[in-house]
Amino acid sequence: MTAINGLDESFLQGVAGKRVLVRSDLNVPLDGTTITDDGRIRASVPTIEALAAAGARVVVAAHLGRPKGEPDPAYSLAPVAARLGELLGRRVAFATDTVGASAQETVAGLADGDVALLENVRFNAGETSKDDAERGAFADQLAALADVFVSDGFGVVHRKQASVYDVAQRLPHAMGGLVAAEIDVLRRLTVDPARPYVVVLGGSKVSDKLGVIDNLLGKADKLLIGGGMVFTFLKADGLEVGQSLLEEDQLDTVRAYQARAKELGVEIVLPTDIVVADSFGDEASARVVAASAIPAGTLGLDIGPESGKAFAAALADARTVFWNGPMGVFEQPAFADGTRAVAAALTEVDGLSVVGGGDSAAAVRSLGFDESAFGHISTGGGASLEYLEGKELPGITVLED
Repeated sequence: MTAINGLDESFLQGVAGKRVLVRSDLNVPLDGTTITDDGRIRASVPTIEALAAAGARVVVAAHLGRPKGEPDPAYSLAPVAARLGELLGRRVAFATDTVGASAQETVAGLADGDVALLENVRFNAGETSKDDAERGAFADQLAALADVFVSDGFGVVHRKQASVYDVAQRLPHAMGGLVAAEIDVLRRLTVDPARPYVVVLGGSKVSDKLGVIDNLLGKADKLLIGGGMVFTFLKADGLEVGQSLLEEDQLDTVRAYQARAKELGVEIVLPTDIVVADSFGDEASARVVAASAIPAGTLGLDIGPESGKAFAAALADARTVFWNGPMGVFEQPAFADGTRAVAAALTEVDGLSVVGGGDSAAAVRSLGFDESAFGHISTGGGASLEYLEGKELPGITVLED
């Protein structure tokens, strides 16, 4: 069959006149009602466009933030509906509730090729409930709005939630183009990757990446460590890290990883210099020190310039790269150069370069990089990490029948 945006041609030929519920990931950052990064919305457009063009009556379900299972205006998807309409070049009807009167009326009013967006699914406690019956009852209400379900929100497929998992058990279903593309890329990272294979990990905590390190140590050739998590590695080597972010309870785990990497012949590359400051904030006075000479009262907030060059050199001959987590506090110009150096190096990779995780994706956009210069920018940080850890993703397994 010919694949169109991840949905095969025969599937698209069968959706005309049908109500298709699409679970998208539209969880974008907001400043009040202003969307500050619309990357996830743009990534969701191709599947929605394909379905609408095929004559489906498209009903989009999504979440925003973490409301407490009840309506909260701060987490309304209304601004997202407006932006989605701009990107689609058509009006997107917006239901002011998820499964209530507004949703029912909005869906009933759709013509073939029309698109509607339901209000935040997490305004209903059933969406994230751990109780199967409560979650199932909400899924029944969602399923009543549609004839077919398409899963296209990769950022939530690691969650056993009503609009991700339970609805798929109640309706004929298919994998959307975005999810299909993400899974394809992740398989290329874990099954016979082209070598040299380099993994770059940053972000704040080692504990967030334990499973990934554990699983990829046996697959990668090099592991580059930056971000806040590097200070636990430096401390494990007996170095002073000042007031930098440190997970004391992970020191033994890190030492075990270092020993295992040595046994496997995997090179762990740590920064040799660090950008430090006496305090955290826009007014902080940044200076570069050796990683082995971090002053006791300072905070490490980025990898240094020599480390940026070393990381770029380590990536120069890579054929496969997975990067998750910024190298420093990239939101502040004084601490953005390490992340910029890694991003620039990835654009030169002769092979597959994957930017995984919301912070990394936001960084490349905020630093002005052309997204097309990267092989793939993932929309699902947590889902990507769990896949790379070797975990089962409920939102994927439920589609495989």
